[in-house]
Amino acid sequence: MNSIWNTSLNILARREHSRHELAAKLRKRFPDAEDQIEPVLERLQDAGLQDDLRFAEMWLRSQVSRGRGPVRIRGEARQKGVELLVAELLSEQEIDWFELALDLARKKFPAGVTFESKAKAYRFLSYRGFESDSVQYAISELSQHAASDL
Repeated sequence: MNSIWNTSLNILARREHSRHELAAKLRKRFPDAEDQIEPVLERLQDAGLQDDLRFAEMWLRSQVSRGRGPVRIRGEARQKGVELLVAELLSEQEIDWFELALDLARKKFPAGVTFESKAKAYRFLSYRGFESDSVQYAISELSQHAASDL
């Protein structure tokens, strides 16, 4: 159990992890010690060394600053085991997804989008996790920008 504790501390020293992520890493590293992992996770939480809310807040800020949209954020949060926390945080924060999509599209397509490049812009923003109404807004704004330059 001591080596599981030390391994946990080493993992958390590198970066924050959700409880789900940390448990998965520990199970992979200590497959025969399944019964010892849960008490270590409880101890880490009690000591304030692992906190899913703190992780979710930090991770969400990081994702938004990296230009990720709400669809992708929710999907990745599900994989990290913090889907409900992230959903709650998303509803509390006032993030303008339309403007975020437009800013990202302006960086990717500085000259605006033409008729031919609209599909490429749509795929790019959709892959980043933006909902279709945000994508359409960004593309229409960029199309107007490209048309006004002609």
